Amino acid sequence: MHPDTTTSSHCPCCGQPRRIAHLVDLYERSYRLLERLIPELNLPFERVVSKSNTDLPLVLTVVERAPYTAELRLTYEFRDENGERRLEPDMWIKVYRDARVAEALDCGQRPTWLAKIFGDVQAHDYLHDQWGRNHMLAKWLEYLLDHGHGFAIAARPRQPKPAAGDLPAG
Repeated sequence: MHPDTTTSSHCPCCGQPRRIAHLVDLYERSYRLLERLIPELNLPFERVVSKSNTDLPLVLTVVERAPYTAELRLTYEFRDENGERRLEPDMWIKVYRDARVAEALDCGQRPTWLAKIFGDVQAHDYLHDQWGRNHMLAKWLEYLLDHGHGFAIAARPRQPKPAAGDLPAG
């Protein structure tokens, strides 16, 4: 019988004691998977849909851009039995291009956390939640790639290029 690793101090993927370094390895793995799903992580679009023959349409939206980071929203968008729009799972992802890591965020907001004393409950809860979110992200990215999803350059609307008169003088 396997112990319940979802609430223990052991990693659910390998059973080893949880360490920050292992969580960072998970961030790196998710980044590599995102690179396969989104070949251009400089994100020359605002919103795009990937269609698969074996899966629901996948919607990628750029929430925020910065010189070295981007925040993305990756979700299935569909109508439920009442005709209401549903987004599930609704994964918010922070991509750190300079560090080559991707972190799953909870509802687009990173919880406020300042560990001022050793054993801070908020720190423990934050890291525990990070394990679950980021394991889900990595597994879901693998699933999406296995089902043929991707945001190929030709299939995406591009941001408009500046007009010839708007180009800087060389």
